[in-house]
Amino acid sequence: MDNLVKNSSKTSRTARLGFRVTSHQEALIRKAAEVTGKNLTQFVLNSACEAAENALIDQRIFFTDDKEYRAFLNALEKPAEIKPKLQKLMRSAAPWEK
Repeated sequence: MDNLVKNSSKTSRTARLGFRVTSHQEALIRKAAEVTGKNLTQFVLNSACEAAENALIDQRIFFTDDKEYRAFLNALEKPAEIKPKLQKLMRSAAPWEK
């Protein structure tokens, strides 16, 4: 997630976002920014972008034309391919379990 904010810092920031918060919300956000070693802008921007990405990732509805939809359904109906290297990987212990 930090990549999105870091990458965007290389370009000129011309858009502004503004909103009002309660004094409790401000104190909470400032404290969180402080403990994470970020300034208020960095913290709010990182948090907002992370929430935005998660909201977009969670979308389960997507649109396709008829041809793409049929191809999608056909792919779902195909039997899974056996991939020996993947089977070996899935049988091995995770690095943190070793």
